[in-house]
Amino acid sequence: MEQLLEILGDLHPEVDFATAKDLVTGGILDSFDIVSLISEINEEFDVTIGAAELTPENFASAETIYALIKAKLDDED
Repeated sequence: MEQLLEILGDLHPEVDFATAKDLVTGGILDSFDIVSLISEINEEFDVTIGAAELTPENFASAETIYALIKAKLDDED
């Protein structure tokens, strides 16, 4: 989770991603941020997030993003 918070913090240092909710619907993350975030996640965690997984629910908070990463990692096992 710490790695994810660091990636998110690099995108928007002014946001406390540990407590922030509604990242997409609240306008904190825009489409460019999502593309950058996915690229960083793919590189850092060695997982591939597909187009079908790009939903506001999966990117609502750091917790939901991390749950998606964990699910992807579990699928690879």
